[in-house]
Amino acid sequence: MRDMDLVHRLGQHHPKIIDLSLDRIKRLLSALGNPEENLPPVIHIAGTNGKGSSLAFMRAIAEAAGLKVHAYTSPHLVHFNERIRIKGKIISDLNMLGLIDEVEALNGNAPITFFEITTAIALLAFSRSPADLTLLETGLGGRLDATNVVTRPAVTALTPISHDHAGFLGNDLGGIAREKAAIMKPGVTCLISKQRPVVLDVIRETANNVEAPLSIEGEDWWVTKNGDRLIVTSPEGELKLPLPELVGPHQWQNAGLAIMALAALGKNKITANTIAKGMKSVEWPARMQKIIQGPLTTSLPNDWELWLDGGHNPAAGEALALTLRTFMDRPTHLITGLLNTKEPVGFLKPLQKYTKTLNAVTIPSQDASFPAEKISEIASKIGFNARSAASVSDAITQIVTEETSPSRILICGSLYLAGIILKENK
Repeated sequence: MRDMDLVHRLGQHHPKIIDLSLDRIKRLLSALGNPEENLPPVIHIAGTNGKGSSLAFMRAIAEAAGLKVHAYTSPHLVHFNERIRIKGKIISDLNMLGLIDEVEALNGNAPITFFEITTAIALLAFSRSPADLTLLETGLGGRLDATNVVTRPAVTALTPISHDHAGFLGNDLGGIAREKAAIMKPGVTCLISKQRPVVLDVIRETANNVEAPLSIEGEDWWVTKNGDRLIVTSPEGELKLPLPELVGPHQWQNAGLAIMALAALGKNKITANTIAKGMKSVEWPARMQKIIQGPLTTSLPNDWELWLDGGHNPAAGEALALTLRTFMDRPTHLITGLLNTKEPVGFLKPLQKYTKTLNAVTIPSQDASFPAEKISEIASKIGFNARSAASVSDAITQIVTEETSPSRILICGSLYLAGIILKENK
């Protein structure tokens, strides 16, 4: 079954009005025998940026230690099955279709969202396959996120919290933090990445209310870089590690969170050696990923580079800017597509001083895409040398035609756009 058909099939049960609630998924899970109560130990991860990368570090380190790991992530980039990994392997088509048939039969005609039914499928799959660890990433929010049906995780973790999904979570940063912090559970340690003061205040208040122990970056553990080493310091000692395979200073923080969450889990197989192996084996597509093959690369002159990142909100723009600041060896040209549910100025503004041109594109097959001309207009107003292009390929042609020195091209602004690029440049 094609991915588009699968997405359409699972989306056909969608309620006419979406009210954020756990009632629908709890009803379905009850009919399935409550698989969420029969999972391997769970690390539950919420936040705005870095959830997927932190989970990828956890998976890489745990698998380097020989542990069997289930993982649930979203969204998918190329294939729907990417969302569900069973013992490290992406779920097979046969297994997926069998689970969908089973879950749909029990759901009947009752309304349920796409993410809720997908979460039910993942939890059912995990409950039927013995493993050492389950990694669950929230979709958005936390309190009413479908993954929050797991009432007794082994560990919880909060990545940096900022503004995103305003249509569901609003624009009040304290309120957003309160929603995401609600994955914390009584007596369950929560690992906290470095946060803004208003966010940390809400996290402390929530933790106090539910009596959840906290372990906070900058207070209980620290992540620094020293030359070509990543240093993670905690009361248990100092780890000197190779820099992670994922590019960008923000990934050091994600790696630190993953290491501390796994330490809180208490798996003896996870050692300094396996952590170091995980730093080098970690993979997470479309997060400052260098594209080295496919049609787009063949159109580049020698010594040019093509990079891809799916970041799309203001915090992602700030993280990308920190990365580009370390990439000043050559000019950087942006190719950007954005959904009209995002805030273009907040994402783009941090990137302006590190880029030579911005080339806007409309995301193919996305009704919610900003038109390229609109992105170009907005970018020009905040100081970019901006223009629009009919496609990514046309944008690359324009850049290569006009630029005389070896350069770096970064395609960014949307995971949907990133998925298209990865699908077409295998």
